Amino acid sequence: MTIVLCVTGSVAAVETVKLARELKRKGFMVKCFMTDGACDIINPYALEFATGEKVVTKLTGDIEHVKYADEDLILVAPATANVISKFAYKIADNPINTLLLTASGYNTPIVMVPSMHQSMYQAVEENIQKLKNEGVVFMEPREEENKAKFPSVDDVVLQAQKATSAGGLEGRNVLVSAGGTYESIDPIRGITNRSSGKMGLEMAKEAFRRGAQVTMITGRVEVEIPKVFQHIKVISSKDMQEALEENLLDHDVFIATAAVSDFTVDESASKISSSRGETLKLKVAPKIINQAKEHNPAVYLVGFKAEYGVSQDKLVESAKGRMRESGADLMVANDVAEAGAGFGSDQNKVVLVDDEVWDVPLSTKEEISALVIGRIIERII
Repeated sequence: MTIVLCVTGSVAAVETVKLARELKRKGFMVKCFMTDGACDIINPYALEFATGEKVVTKLTGDIEHVKYADEDLILVAPATANVISKFAYKIADNPINTLLLTASGYNTPIVMVPSMHQSMYQAVEENIQKLKNEGVVFMEPREEENKAKFPSVDDVVLQAQKATSAGGLEGRNVLVSAGGTYESIDPIRGITNRSSGKMGLEMAKEAFRRGAQVTMITGRVEVEIPKVFQHIKVISSKDMQEALEENLLDHDVFIATAAVSDFTVDESASKISSSRGETLKLKVAPKIINQAKEHNPAVYLVGFKAEYGVSQDKLVESAKGRMRESGADLMVANDVAEAGAGFGSDQNKVVLVDDEVWDVPLSTKEEISALVIGRIIERII
């Protein structure tokens, strides 16, 4: 797939070399167009190096605006007030606006990433809305220091992947729980687990790529949550249960990857002293996944079941048992004792269980997420 990366004269143009490299790493061919203003900020040679392609800075007899108008995606990053407003009123006086005008005739997907002073961003709201009504996608900037700043490069790449994916979840709302919960013992101690949130994050990313609106409910995680998701932070299993009760009804799919504590304890108001020989009394916490269908019987429910040091048959049996208890439509089971897989790793070895059993060999969590989301799409469309 080919992305035409259009770089305009915002100081955020300095981010585009990294952006181009990340797009290349994700398998895209990248062709760059630059305005004169962008060339004043970074040298076109930098983007030529990043993409391996000659950069278009002027239109020539090669009619570049026609040649590249019908690619898989046109990504304007950063997008200035000038370029946005000219495109809104179909003015073509530079290579990028001429390309955009031509591309609109081909119905080529266009994503814009605004980056400018906050007052300018507010001033072009009407033009942005006009283009949104025409099907142009706008990413939300980071609003800091009275500026509408360039989003993270990872978020821009994710949006580009969404715009070029096979889709399947358009118009669907997907809820993903991730990370570990923390159950307080006293003001300075608590019970938690080693869940990093990586699996949940990859599930959310893949659902987003395939067209879904994604909400993540997270406990303790070691990953950064993209700003393109709605994000609800919780601490304890009780907090997570309440957040799910408030949000589950509005979602078509719930992917329960969170490692919710199996036990809670009555919290002490003061630090428990080990010198006095005090002990803890654990209480079994309710299984949140078992309540999901009560709150939304129509939700497609994906559960995760982790075991330690068990046989394959025992793992599948355990997954099927959890399916019966919770009414889950699909279970993803894994043995966290597996070398190089599970908590904190970028890889996992899992078994997918619904009316069939699929043994997935050691794979990246991104690859596993693609399999799971693909299965969900097969079952709900």
